Amino acid sequence: MTPVRPWTLSRLLPALGGWCALAAQLLPVGVPLRAVVVAAFLLAGPGAAAADWARPVPRPARGPDRLSAAGLVVALSLAFAVLTAEALFFTGSFGAARAVLVLAALTTVLTLLPRHLPRRPLPRLPRLHRDGNRDGDRDRDRRPDGRPPVRWRLLTVVTVLALSAGCGATGSIGSTGSGVGSGTGVGSVFDPSAPSAPSPVAPVAAGPSGAPLPVGADQPPSTGPWHSVFRDDFNGSGLDHGSWATCYDWNDGGCTNAGNQEDQWYLPGQVSVADGKLTLTAERKATTGSDGKTYPWTSGMVSTGRDQWDGTPRKTFTYGYFAAAIKTTGQAAGMFPAFWLLPAGTRGGLPELDIAEFINTDQYADLNLHAEAPDGTNIDAHYSHGPVDFSSGYHVFGIDWEPDAVTWYVDGVPVFQVTDPSVIPTVPMEVILDLAVGYHQSPPAGLDRTQVDVDWVGVWQH
Repeated sequence: MTPVRPWTLSRLLPALGGWCALAAQLLPVGVPLRAVVVAAFLLAGPGAAAADWARPVPRPARGPDRLSAAGLVVALSLAFAVLTAEALFFTGSFGAARAVLVLAALTTVLTLLPRHLPRRPLPRLPRLHRDGNRDGDRDRDRRPDGRPPVRWRLLTVVTVLALSAGCGATGSIGSTGSGVGSGTGVGSVFDPSAPSAPSPVAPVAAGPSGAPLPVGADQPPSTGPWHSVFRDDFNGSGLDHGSWATCYDWNDGGCTNAGNQEDQWYLPGQVSVADGKLTLTAERKATTGSDGKTYPWTSGMVSTGRDQWDGTPRKTFTYGYFAAAIKTTGQAAGMFPAFWLLPAGTRGGLPELDIAEFINTDQYADLNLHAEAPDGTNIDAHYSHGPVDFSSGYHVFGIDWEPDAVTWYVDGVPVFQVTDPSVIPTVPMEVILDLAVGYHQSPPAGLDRTQVDVDWVGVWQH
């Protein structure tokens, strides 16, 4: 009967490290202990469990072999981390805590798998050695034919690293601004190397920063005819309350999005209009909401919806081209600015069109369609556009919502499209711009204030 490897503390350490790393996610982002525990697990945990389970011989006793084994553990751990992050990212469900949870579960499975020892010890190759001779010391690791031994572990490390790098590169092939689509298969990504149909050339006003916006970005695509049904250039001295509310439809002395477990309470004072732009400001300031909870941040948002639950929405739209010139925050950690459309009838339910979301990043814009299938299951089409430094200046994010297709535009160029009519929204929707805080992760301890600027918002219809 093949002997089974006994349980030891060293065998259990990788799995225990994974669950300790998950528990460390409860600590604030700026605490060093959290970073140390998580980094140690990501660099060693999954790889140690995998190498220990697959190891056919006893642990290496010599220095070079131990170094090779350590390199293999780190390489395997990084490979597991990269592949897990990519899988979560491509399905639109990436989060630091979620990635650590998946890796901790994987490490635990590898730890619990039975490990059978060989029936008898493997033969050891004879070593050549001449006492007192430095050349003999150098020759003791040589094969009988005089050639140095093949470092199979080192070759394995190189192979794993190459495979991980290849997998990591699959999402960044192409020119700047390309990305990866994922979801239910209802969406398609435009080839960034293929020429796109240009919009009609027309003069475009410069943004508040003085830099001109891309030509054609300040108007609908050339699929007209179009006529303007809503426009705000924020040229006044205050917010136009005839067009904008400063909360969701469940406004009651402010509001938040409890479904996302966000850290902010939205208040009107965090919204301002001056110098030709709308500014949404998030501040680390404890605020007690009308729900009785205390929120560590207060922030701003605008919506074309209601002032109260039973009120009438200011403006709703069914189909059309929606666009805004936005400069997102350059302090992205813990921040979640978004430009999106929400149904007026369901007050927060599906469907949902995300024209641009910046989830803890200023380099990628998430473009999403969320809907519900007839059987009640969720349908998600997702595309991440980048990398582009969206905080360095204004960029125009637009969506052409038609009955038979939804097409997303960045700076006047189409980048993503959904063409399945069964998932395309058909209900009136409100326009929302917000600056949420603490979605997936809380801001670092040193960040106390940030803002998002909007140059203009426009809606066109046929």
